[in-house]
Amino acid sequence: MNTPVKSPVRSRAAIGAALALAVSVALTACGGAEEKKEADSSKAGTQADAAKAAPSSPSAALREPLVTTFDGGLRLLDGESLKLGKTIDLPGFNRVNPAGDDTHVMLSTDSGFRVLDASAQTLTDIEFKGAKPGHVVRHAGKTVLFTDGTGEVHVFDPADLATGKKPKGRTHTTEKPHHGVAVELENGELLTTLGDEEKRVGAVVLDEDDKEVARNEDCPGVHGEAAAKGEAIAVGCEDGVLIYQDGKFTKVTSPDAYGRIGNQAGSDESPILLGDYKTDPEAELERPERVSLIDTRTGKLRLVDLGTSYSFRSLARGPHGEALVLGADGAIHVIDPEKGEVTRTVPAVGAWKEPLDWQQPRPVLFVRDHTAYVSEPGKRKLHAFDIESGEKKASVTLPDAPNELTGVVAGH
Repeated sequence: MNTPVKSPVRSRAAIGAALALAVSVALTACGGAEEKKEADSSKAGTQADAAKAAPSSPSAALREPLVTTFDGGLRLLDGESLKLGKTIDLPGFNRVNPAGDDTHVMLSTDSGFRVLDASAQTLTDIEFKGAKPGHVVRHAGKTVLFTDGTGEVHVFDPADLATGKKPKGRTHTTEKPHHGVAVELENGELLTTLGDEEKRVGAVVLDEDDKEVARNEDCPGVHGEAAAKGEAIAVGCEDGVLIYQDGKFTKVTSPDAYGRIGNQAGSDESPILLGDYKTDPEAELERPERVSLIDTRTGKLRLVDLGTSYSFRSLARGPHGEALVLGADGAIHVIDPEKGEVTRTVPAVGAWKEPLDWQQPRPVLFVRDHTAYVSEPGKRKLHAFDIESGEKKASVTLPDAPNELTGVVAGH
């Protein structure tokens, strides 16, 4: 995103004001200013109808639960049938991420990070207070929270959430608060971004005793992270990506002077990272049609033209390392990362256009195991697809337009 970064959490009144002024908010956090036709398969339609049955009992345990946000709360669903469970009222703009186990989901709220027991469909008392809660990263069996307003980093074992008490673990405070991200490696090293409220410049790595072991400040506008096979950790820059592996940083430069990679998706099955790719630093909202593939073995960057735009909520990875992108044409584009080409497309939702305000709903792609979940806010729908076959497994119509979407995901 190319406009000033703003807080990832704000009140509904602020959201309304932003809409009235048609303001483009550019929290590249997880987004950026960075919304025709239904999938046309009669068999898929029949299966979809089955999921429109009466909502499941709110007290019943959900299988592999999903969580969607809407203006003013959360809706929980069964991950297999897509039947509705409980609705939880939660004012403000809320964000959701997997907590790292098979039960919980992390919420970014007005007051900080909160923990939702998605299986039991209840908000717990566990909270990490702090202004502007940002990125949630799962890696090497640990979950890492980054609070933008304070620069605080919290690292914990997600299994400890089962105790019902706030997990104890490593804490760190960055040199200055900023919109950042952190990840703990298998050897206990902590990589965290560098910057302040005005600019972000790179990343630093600390050992288990918080002693600095590596630093690189050649990453303007650093944003987002992803891990590839072989524990290559990448953060995005306005001119490429910065990769940390085997104790050293390597810069991969974009082919354009301004070639911003702000959102990435990695896979333990592939040494190649998937990233977005933007080239207009002055755009109020750039709707790119190319994505980037970064080979962490060779340091080479390749661009793939999709022929359609996408948003920051469009990137994911399949069970075999496939690169998946939900296009504005309504299809999931499946990319072979080694060949650098789209091998097939899966019709998923109707065509859409990304709204100017990043907090407004747009279709979201969330992948878990062999299933791709795709939301369709314009029709208040949520769909589940088998990634390999492209078959629609289930579909449901929701009471409100879904915004963010996630689910429980154990291990990473």
